[in-house]
Amino acid sequence: MSTVLAKADALQSKKKNKPLRNGKIMKARGSKKPLQRKAKVNYRTTTQLRSDKFLAEIKDATRVTFISHINPDPDSLGSMIGLAHLVKSVLGKKTRLTRDGLINRSENRAMVDLLGLELTPVDEIEWNEGDVAVMVDSQPKTGRHSNEKAIPLVAVIDHHDTPGNVRGIPFVDVRKSMGATCSVVAEYLREQNIEVSFKVATAMMYGMETELMGFPRQASTADEEALLWLFPKADKDLLAEIRNARLPQSHFEGVVHALQSSFIYDRLIISWVHDLPQPELAAEVVDFLIRFEEVDWAVCAGLFENKLILSARASGANAKAGELLKKVVGRMGRAGGHDRRAGGAIQMKSISFNAVEQAMAKLRKRLLKALHIDECRGQRLISRKEMLENLQS
Repeated sequence: MSTVLAKADALQSKKKNKPLRNGKIMKARGSKKPLQRKAKVNYRTTTQLRSDKFLAEIKDATRVTFISHINPDPDSLGSMIGLAHLVKSVLGKKTRLTRDGLINRSENRAMVDLLGLELTPVDEIEWNEGDVAVMVDSQPKTGRHSNEKAIPLVAVIDHHDTPGNVRGIPFVDVRKSMGATCSVVAEYLREQNIEVSFKVATAMMYGMETELMGFPRQASTADEEALLWLFPKADKDLLAEIRNARLPQSHFEGVVHALQSSFIYDRLIISWVHDLPQPELAAEVVDFLIRFEEVDWAVCAGLFENKLILSARASGANAKAGELLKKVVGRMGRAGGHDRRAGGAIQMKSISFNAVEQAMAKLRKRLLKALHIDECRGQRLISRKEMLENLQS
């Protein structure tokens, strides 16, 4: 059982001794006296709930379309599914889920296939009168979308640290204190007393798990409450099947290439994969490399089609990885993310050896400068001698 599920199970066992929290102040089980109101009232106890405001904003729409960032991850997929269920249940509106770019990572594809998710490519969307769009797990103008033109955006629901331009958008709920956007959506569903099917619960549970499990992300109290609510409803067998999705040979070839092409610069390690079998591999590589005890930062860059895909991880708190990578990339491309996790992409005009080398050299120089590391020659994580010996053995 994963750390997240184990924690949810433990919280479930403690629930008997906690007061109920369903948007109202209630008596604690086994207590005769009502709970006292605190000076700072939680928004759940106020008359106008955030979910009420969100639903009020889209109540006149003919159809609601949910969009997210490029190469949507489980948190964005789970959030879209949960919000679509909320809108259908409360307002009876037609909904549409989208994907911006491909879904390549094996676990993410398994999630889509096993749960039977229908996703319309965002570049094939036609907007009609009465259509509205809700951006989930992302914000406008963060460089994480392939196209933001002419989208009838009325709401943004997110948890990322990297700020976007939300000026003029009627409804905005950006919760940086939350570990996952699925946690925000779970809160909306609970506020509206909406029950969820195993499909919705499993999708949201896996979305939260990918954001909250392990280091560096940590769950807030609100995240834990959402986990506790979803855990009994989710299909544990499906979760296990998604987590343990089968991997193609190209995945292991990419990992070997990444390790052989990893260089250490003081407390930074940079890995280069010439041809990424799928863009999400860059994130998997840095998730692995950041565990190296001698570094505080891990960055992976690699080519996928005609784009240079970037992923970064930091081990320390208040690293502001999203802001740092956005600054490093600058006008070369787009980037953003969380405090200790970030990603980005650079559209390459040419993928010739010289063009890629020049782009990598510029990024490496900017990274060293941003992290206050003196220019130096990188030291291989695995020496050439060891690589040659392994090949000969």
